[in-house]
Amino acid sequence: MSAERRLVGVDLGIASDHTVRVLRGDGSEVCRRRARPTVESLAAVEAAALAGTEPGTRLEVVMEPTGPAWLPVAVFFLNRGHRVFRVASAKAADLRRFLSRHAKSNGIDADTLARLPLLAPQSLQPLELPGPEAAALDRRVRACDRLTQQGAVHQRRIKDLVRHLLPDSPLTGDLSKTDLAVLERWADPRALLAAGRARLLAVIAKTSHGQQGAARADTWRAAAAAALELYGDHPAVAFTDLAAEVATEVRLLQAVRTELTGHAAARAEAYRFTDPGALAASLPGLAEIGAPTVTAIIGRPGRFRTGKQFRSFTGLAPKASETGDTDRKGQPMSKAGNKLLRTTLIRAADNARRQDPQLARIYYVQMVERGAEHLKACCVVAAHLAERLHAVLVRDMPYVVCDIDGTPVDPAQAKQLIAEHWTVPAEIRARRRSRKATSSGRAGKAPQQVHAGHDRSDTRRVDKRGDLPRAASVLGSRTPVKTGT
Repeated sequence: MSAERRLVGVDLGIASDHTVRVLRGDGSEVCRRRARPTVESLAAVEAAALAGTEPGTRLEVVMEPTGPAWLPVAVFFLNRGHRVFRVASAKAADLRRFLSRHAKSNGIDADTLARLPLLAPQSLQPLELPGPEAAALDRRVRACDRLTQQGAVHQRRIKDLVRHLLPDSPLTGDLSKTDLAVLERWADPRALLAAGRARLLAVIAKTSHGQQGAARADTWRAAAAAALELYGDHPAVAFTDLAAEVATEVRLLQAVRTELTGHAAARAEAYRFTDPGALAASLPGLAEIGAPTVTAIIGRPGRFRTGKQFRSFTGLAPKASETGDTDRKGQPMSKAGNKLLRTTLIRAADNARRQDPQLARIYYVQMVERGAEHLKACCVVAAHLAERLHAVLVRDMPYVVCDIDGTPVDPAQAKQLIAEHWTVPAEIRARRRSRKATSSGRAGKAPQQVHAGHDRSDTRRVDKRGDLPRAASVLGSRTPVKTGT
């Protein structure tokens, strides 16, 4: 006789108690409890849930990833040998609306979570907590991402404030240390001109280590002079107060960058222990930032049985829309899963298509023959890159860049092949960027069919997505795995 199932749904509270519902395998209720994140309180929930069961019964605990509250509960029940499932909030919300359309409470949420193993068992994956190295990498990746975003916020704020002070702002790209040094001292255009050209030039030359000089100093002074000519002494322009706000933002940005440097160094060290073979870093486009990020988020790659499952996990797979004899293609991405993982892969794809002829060909087909714009083409490349990443990690073999026929090539050969055969013409790229309607009412889109006139693709079949036949990943250790037919 098999052991009786006990299902535990935990609606986590941040500043309040957790609400717990325990069900039997047939869906009937066992008990209701409230719990705190302490051993005593959670042990009482475990005892109540196991009451009347045979020795060795394992609880199935289901909860949402609510802030930091899920980790103590997960650690407790996993240490006791139970199974823990962490489900997406969107999935739990959909089921709750189905079970209780017109009411919502903590108890209803807990009951809904407990019923998920009965109603959608195939969508649940047991939670696997990382080891010490992987946990350290995960925290460093999160810290670096958060600090990077904060730094971007401060940069945008500084640029906005400088446009108030200097309408013809000299700030165009990322803010350099030289820009910050000038703004921290003389954000006020009156102070900038009063400081004199020689003093401004000395600060610029020192902070840029001689890379910038008189031309940059003259640009700053010209912007300041133009601002004073435009504003004059108008009382609506608070030069002093705006300059003080700029100085504050500069100091905050400098502090964020200092902290980011320390966390980035620790991230690199943690990645060295988590991925000793640097397998993720062997893929094109995934460098010192992308490789640790994807490694931390993926966890154990073997939990995804196929590359397609992993691609679905990233959210880069298109939504499905089928009814009757209709199967709609070209649906938007599902965008399910981790946003940072998806963003990292898309950014990596933009660099990878410049380094890998196979990925460059996919990008070329999407842009030239499918009428896709740059971002959409990069998303398609990112989906292929995700499958190759999964294959690299599962097979424990580094990635090898190959030509479209599967022949390994070095970086110089790869760039030459891309330049000769898979570079999108400038006029097509410009047409894809256009948003103005043409006489036909279309915005520069190409016909939705593949033209088979290219001298390097006439002997190779192209499928409906612009993929190479059987091209999943190009891997290699001593003997590269080729994807040519």
